[in-house]
Amino acid sequence: MAIRSQLLKGILEGCILAIISKETVYGYELAMKLQDQGLDVSEGSIYPILLRLQKEKLIQGEMRKSPSGPNRKYYTLTDSGEESLETFRKNWEYLKKPVDQLLSDKEEI
Repeated sequence: MAIRSQLLKGILEGCILAIISKETVYGYELAMKLQDQGLDVSEGSIYPILLRLQKEKLIQGEMRKSPSGPNRKYYTLTDSGEESLETFRKNWEYLKKPVDQLLSDKEEI
């Protein structure tokens, strides 16, 4: 389980940027979208990443009224965030193919 956790930490930032690039979301909603995709991530893991992404100016947060309860901070991607997401996509494609090949059932490498 620890290895899975370490692998997930390495790709979680890119997954978060990808979700935010598609729609403006708040933290809990983001956690639910990741879980819907099969990535079991707690809110407690997401908020530190959101804070760091905001400090790095890859996302920006805006407080908005909530239809129920307290105001929520909604996140959107900045231009730098779009560039970072594109870099993540390229790096993911670069790594995905060789790893898939190595993990395949084929005997040849």
